[in-house]
Amino acid sequence: MIEFHFKSDLLLGNISDYSDWINRILDSEDFVLGQIDYIFCTDDYLLELNQEYLNHDTFTDIITFDYTDGISISGDIFISTERVEENASSFKVEFEEELLRVMSHGVLHLMGYSDKSDEDQKIMRKKEEEKMKMFHVEP
Repeated sequence: MIEFHFKSDLLLGNISDYSDWINRILDSEDFVLGQIDYIFCTDDYLLELNQEYLNHDTFTDIITFDYTDGISISGDIFISTERVEENASSFKVEFEEELLRVMSHGVLHLMGYSDKSDEDQKIMRKKEEEKMKMFHVEP
């Protein structure tokens, strides 16, 4: 099950489109859905989590808590909509595009993809682009 929670001003339309897309991402990598919760929140909300659980005192666009068991993907994906908006502006892309990038980024982390090294970052970016293109593709 995929659930969406809103702790910021963002409200997604057509939530089923996002759920279907995430399911297609999982299928494309041979994973199955466990429980994924997307929590869209403010910078301050995410900063508190970052400080409490990761001992980082910085703003970030996403924090993923991984509860995956084998090929069954589960986790909590917290996304700061304020960071997404600022990043979209900085990268000169639409908010929707940046939101899809961050949403796919969280799922990719749950599937074991990392972004710690330069090589890992290149792979992650390539996978993000690939998965974002799937949003408008019918199943």
